Amino acid sequence: MSFDELRERWSWKPIANCPGRYVLRSAGTNLSPRELLGCDAKIHQFQTPHARDTVLVVVGEGGGLISYWRPDGTYCHTLNTKEGLARKLEQLGLRLEPG
Repeated sequence: MSFDELRERWSWKPIANCPGRYVLRSAGTNLSPRELLGCDAKIHQFQTPHARDTVLVVVGEGGGLISYWRPDGTYCHTLNTKEGLARKLEQLGLRLEPG
């Protein structure tokens, strides 16, 4: 699923002072990334000292999804342009393996 398709399918709110990054409004916090995407996609899972929650990343056309999986089982989903995704992954100290 592309950035544009996800942006149209769900209700997103721009993240203040984070160009190219949007947070899903509360309606989707109980959906997993796979449910949110509505398709099979490669989900990269990370633990990093730069985030308190498990970080799940899906790269798509024009950007990607970064989801924070909280201990209570809910998610905070962020939609990111290509530039916003690259910037946030760098901030989190994460690198995706090719393929």
